[in-house]
Amino acid sequence: MKLITTAKEMSEYSFSTRSSSEFVGFVPTMGALHLGHISLIKTAKAKCENVVVSVFVNPTQFNDSNDLQNYPRTFESDRKLLENEGVDVMFFPSANEIYPSPEVKHYEMDGLDDPMEGPNRPGHFNGVVQVVTRLFELVKPNVAFFGEKDFQQLAVIRHMTQKLGYDIEIVGCPTEREASGLAMSSRNIRLSNDGRKLASSINLILLEIKNQLALNEPASVVLEQAIADIDQLNGITLEYLELVNPQTLQPVTDDSAAIQACIALYIEEVRLIDNMRVK
Repeated sequence: MKLITTAKEMSEYSFSTRSSSEFVGFVPTMGALHLGHISLIKTAKAKCENVVVSVFVNPTQFNDSNDLQNYPRTFESDRKLLENEGVDVMFFPSANEIYPSPEVKHYEMDGLDDPMEGPNRPGHFNGVVQVVTRLFELVKPNVAFFGEKDFQQLAVIRHMTQKLGYDIEIVGCPTEREASGLAMSSRNIRLSNDGRKLASSINLILLEIKNQLALNEPASVVLEQAIADIDQLNGITLEYLELVNPQTLQPVTDDSAAIQACIALYIEEVRLIDNMRVK
């Protein structure tokens, strides 16, 4: 596996792979890699001759400085994992390599950044689009792979990739879960054993929403009951629970053909998100 740390070397490598007509797959990450990331990498390797994985904790998508400071950084274990998975390149740049200029670009996301994460994390998706487009320009992939756990992020990236004219296929990969049903996340390592047990209730809540909608219960009633159930759980602070259209991310009605349940909450001061197609 080749370790690349500079934008110049990454650009040179990308030029050489393009010249050799290799099909390049790209998995952007912020490190602290786990089985969910491995699933993305395996999918990329099955589809592409050359796989690049970036490990970069992007400061422009954090609106909470404490969250940025506390985000886990595990370079050595990440490198070993990527080597074991047969990744071709680990791209591990500094912030100065990704952002040589302090200029912050601003993107119009046509409303996809307004609901759910939007009100509580101002500037978050602008930072996501900024770093993803910068990485796309350096890596020049044919295909990029993202986890469906960050559902709104995936919707934004799909939309902006098309809007900005990148000839890159965006592949969404199913959420990997622990045996308890908890969605795998780099943040899970900050939870205590009790915190993990409590966090496993997130999946149960989403499954109950799915079950109630299958019984033709009104979406508004199901949502209200789910929020009430969460309020009864000590140790959970709910940020939002919303039932939205999977394409537009707008609130649904009872006759909506498809519904995605999206949730964000805090346990032990750790912010967790999850989602599920419930109809």
